[in-house]
Amino acid sequence: MVSLKEFRQSIQAVLALAALGVNASPAASQDATTDPAWVWQAAYTADVIGVVAGDAPRAGRYLDDLSVGLDGDLERQFGWAGTRAHISLLANHGGEPNAVGGTLQGYDNIEVAAQGVRLYEAWVETAFAGGRASVLAGLYDVNGEFYATGASDLLLSPPFGIGSELASTGPNGPAIFPSTSLAMRLRIGTPETTYVQVAAVNARAGTIGDVDGVDATLDDGILYLAEAGRSGPVRIAAGVWRYGETQEDIRRLSLSGDPARSRAQGAYLLAEGTVLTLSGGGTLAAFGRFGVSDGDTTDFEGGWQAGLRLDSVVSGRPDSALSLGMHQGLLSDKARANAIDAGTPFATAESGIELTYADTLGPFTIQPDLQWIHHPGGERDRDPILIAGVRLVWTIR
Repeated sequence: MVSLKEFRQSIQAVLALAALGVNASPAASQDATTDPAWVWQAAYTADVIGVVAGDAPRAGRYLDDLSVGLDGDLERQFGWAGTRAHISLLANHGGEPNAVGGTLQGYDNIEVAAQGVRLYEAWVETAFAGGRASVLAGLYDVNGEFYATGASDLLLSPPFGIGSELASTGPNGPAIFPSTSLAMRLRIGTPETTYVQVAAVNARAGTIGDVDGVDATLDDGILYLAEAGRSGPVRIAAGVWRYGETQEDIRRLSLSGDPARSRAQGAYLLAEGTVLTLSGGGTLAAFGRFGVSDGDTTDFEGGWQAGLRLDSVVSGRPDSALSLGMHQGLLSDKARANAIDAGTPFATAESGIELTYADTLGPFTIQPDLQWIHHPGGERDRDPILIAGVRLVWTIR
């Protein structure tokens, strides 16, 4: 759990950066009617979640996440036309619930393998061509702009953030929560209309706060991503990704007996949009995603996620929301062959269904959550497990 001292230090660090930026240039002087050049925000998320039935010990864990961010308008601050900056910090502590459930994909999206405080993102973005294009560089979370659907963001299970066939790649995972890496992204168009975006990302994720810090050597090569999409009543997007350097094959061996090298690559397709507007002002949105990968360098050869989100569920409570999601991580032939060799045969997939509800009271959001996971751990002979939890979010502005 984040201590009060750590919480204060994180807030103070971001506020100090804001103060430094505001005082850095005479051009920064503003009157009371001008929006500030620097805006900070913070959120503290606390989860209690665990197995309540099925083929795993009945046990729960407490875990938390403190996120502090600072956004700066560098055009207003320094006169740099069309330029903005973003800096964010994470502090993650508490238990590891998936150690109890033993699933392949996890069931809480703030669980981390290594607890501590990290610099999460630190990038600068500049728009050009009249705002119809932009370039971004710095420490960057790929899932902030690639393979992402807003209609799934209420769900806690990690596959609803990014497909497991991509999340499980790379030397230590791609640049996603909680560890990012140095990247450059170019976008033509805007996400609100039609766009094409490409990114080159250090294949080894690592940031300040991780054991090895930020990797600037590029010794493990680069992860390349491209996505094209079009928004409207229904947003549709398609993407591809590929590592520049080969990765270790999960089964095939070289003549020397070491793991052979294989190409890690994949593609995905997603769609989301509002399908119904209720008479009371509520909206029903739907999303669907499907991804595939090589199946040589990770246990997953693909997966899919789909679901619904109903906003303004309760009359007079615009922040109330209900979401139902289904996901399936498809296991590769090589992963299943390895499992047979180990004496624990795999099923064709690990699957899950999640139902969650959230409502806001002042700065607090409370969110009970239920998840049912079939073939947990991918194991063919394990019975399903039932997960129950509750999330509390304190938003600080």
